[in-house]
This record gives sequence, C-alpha cells and structure tokens, in this order.
Amino acid sequence: MHARTETAAGRRLPRKLGAWTGAAVVVGVIIGSGIYKIPSEVATLTGSLTGVALVWVLGGLISLFGALSIAELAAMFPDAGGPYVYLREAFGKPLAFMFGWMWLLTTPNAWAAQAVTFADYFGTSISLTGFEKQLVAALLITVLSAVSYCSVNLGAWVQNLSTGAKLVALAGLAVALFAFAPHPGASLAGVASGHVLWSGVGVALIASLWAYDGWVNITPLSGEMKDPQRNLPRALIYGTLVTLAVYLIMNAAFAAALPFDRLASSKAVASEAVTAVLGSGAAVVIVILVMISTFGSMNGSILSDPRVFYAMAEDGLFFKSVGRVHPRFETPYVAILFSWALAMVFVFARSFLDLAEAYVLGIWPFLALCTVGLYVLRRRRPDLARPYQVWGYPLVPALFVLGTFLVIGDTYYEHFRVNPADTAFNIALIVAGLPIYFVWTWWLRSRER
Repeated sequence: MHARTETAAGRRLPRKLGAWTGAAVVVGVIIGSGIYKIPSEVATLTGSLTGVALVWVLGGLISLFGALSIAELAAMFPDAGGPYVYLREAFGKPLAFMFGWMWLLTTPNAWAAQAVTFADYFGTSISLTGFEKQLVAALLITVLSAVSYCSVNLGAWVQNLSTGAKLVALAGLAVALFAFAPHPGASLAGVASGHVLWSGVGVALIASLWAYDGWVNITPLSGEMKDPQRNLPRALIYGTLVTLAVYLIMNAAFAAALPFDRLASSKAVASEAVTAVLGSGAAVVIVILVMISTFGSMNGSILSDPRVFYAMAEDGLFFKSVGRVHPRFETPYVAILFSWALAMVFVFARSFLDLAEAYVLGIWPFLALCTVGLYVLRRRRPDLARPYQVWGYPLVPALFVLGTFLVIGDTYYEHFRVNPADTAFNIALIVAGLPIYFVWTWWLRSRER
C-alpha cells in the first residue's frame, strides 16, 4: 500500500517543487560543513594522500550506488517520508518505525552539527564565547525552521539560491588554490606514494560518508515534488555525481596548497589552505564560504527531514498532531516545530564529531536495508510500476549494501575494542526502536477499546 497523502483533516501537502529544487536539495544538503572539517581527519586516519584519495573515491562510489538504488524506490513510492515508506512497503511497519526512531534521534543531531559549524566560523570574526556560539547556532536553526514553517516555496527559493552561490564559490576557491599554490605538482605527486594506514580506512570512510550524506534527503519531500517519477531519480543521481566531482576537486586543491603533515594536523583545513596560498587577509573568504555552505545544507535538511515524522503520524505510528498541515501555509508545521525543539536540545549538548558519527552509524544501516528492500519488492511485487530501474541491477545495489555494512561493521568493531560499553549502548539504542514500536501499538489499541 502507498502512504496516505491526506491527513485526518482532509488536507495534504501539495506538489509545488520542481526538478531544479530537487537537485538543489541534493547538492545543497550534501555539501555542507563536512568538506571544510573532514579532509584533515581523513588524512590523519589514512596516513597518506593515497589513502585520502582512496577514501574519498570509495565514499563517493558508495553514495552514488546508494543514490542509483534509492532512485528506483523513490520513483515507485513518490510519497512523503522517503526511506520510512520504502522500509514499510518492503518489510512492514516495525522496521519502518525503527528507522523513524533513529531519524528522531539523529536528524536533529545533524541540524545541530551544521549549526555549530556555522557558529564556529562566524565566531572567529567577532570572538564569540562557546555559549554565544551555541546561541548563534540556535538562532540559525530557528530562522530556517520559520522559513520552512511559513512556505515550502520560500524554502525552495532559499535552497536554489544558496546552492548556486555555494557551487560558484567553491569553483572559484579551487581555481585560486591550483593557480597560486607555490608547488602544487610536488604536493600532488604524493597521491601515488605513501603508506596507507589500513586500520584507519574504515573510520575515515565513516567521516567521508558524513560529508557525502544528504543525497537521500530529497526523498522525504517526494510528496511535494512535481512529476516525481521523472524528477526524483534525476535529482538523486545528478546531484550525487556533481558532489563527487566537487569533493575530489576540493581535496586535490587542499593537497596542492598544503604539505601533507599540515593537511593532516589542520583544525581548519580550508582556512589554512587559503592563508598559505593567498595570505592571511584572504581567510575571511573561507569564513563566508563555510557559512554559505552550512546555511544551504541546513535549509535543505530542515525543509525535508520533518516529512518523515509527518508520514509516521499519517500511519498512526507517531502523535496524530504531527501529521497536521497548516491551513494557510500548507506545510507540516507541527512536525517542523517538533524537529526544531529537539535540535535546540542537541545544540547545547553535543560536540561536532559526536553529532556527525551518531548520524552515520544510526541512519546508514537503514539506507542499506532500503536497498535490500529493492530485491524484496522486485520478487514479491513485480507488478508495481517502475518508472526508473536502477542501472547495473543486481550488482550496483549489492555493492552499496556490502560497502555500507563493511564500513559500519568495521567502525563498530574499532569502537568496541576501545569502549565496548559505549558501543553496546549505541547498538541497544537502535534495537530499542522495536520494543518501543510494540508498546506504541499496544497503547493505540488500548485507546480504541
């Protein structure tokens, strides 16, 4: 069955978003703060430019294979909720609820991580304290939530503008770094040499997957896309390809500008690269660029993420009020307010790296399960219309599933060696969604008696 498109009040989310907005959400959400923070982490963990190149290529391929696979599901079920809908259709409500449970815990985390990065860079220009940076992050989340609350078209306009500005600025930065780096050839020659620290590749891939994450964020907006069977696959695939190209170019530009030891030890790799090539006066360029980038990424996430809670409420798996549509603005305003409130808590409670890792370890296993559902649905429901079929089936979906579980499994193994109690808690947190589902459904049945 398909997700219901109308709420109990008879209202539904109208299809207002076009193909450009879909692509802008994919690119805009993916290219956020990760490219400015993670290259140095990847360099430290892998130990060489060979390892850096390997991680970014592998992370990009895993993401691309995922986008190719999810695109088939998105075209089959163009309803609000994205992965929640795909898991429900393939495996039933319990697993879909578990995904919603993790979405509840991790997506406000992701909002907070982006907002904290924005505030960190903003604070460098006016010397803010730690608490003041948290206030800036909270204000940014509030403003963008208000935009999505009032109008999906306004949110789409902000997304299109910010994504365009981001791509133009990144292209200009890459050109400047390559053109003015003192010895780019000598630095980039290290790509073909150096000892890779294989023990760190898995954890480095987790970091790169955080940077690549966001291609799936267009799917919760499926119920508001015009001509979704055509526009959703295009937005997913083209947006992911553009991001892969941008990330490879930017990492090469950073490597051209900085010796490897500085690249690995840097706390703000983009700022150091610009300063090394263009002088200290140009550092403000990076501050502005990061703020534009995180602003657009956050806006795309805030525009799309609450639609999962909206879809759960329609199915009776969340509070009924969360499924309400604003009578004037035609937005899922309660779901947006609920997500905003959770993000406020995380802004004041967690660090960036904790936020990023929690999101990847919590959500990506479910994206792999969505792809497993592709095989299930092809066998169980061959009669379903499939306007788009994944290229390279069955190999491409299998590679995404295998790559995701290998990376997640390796990371949990490494964490378990260091802190088994913390690892067990994280796994228990995911599994806790199942008993919570049965408690919720029992409570619903008891109310109906």
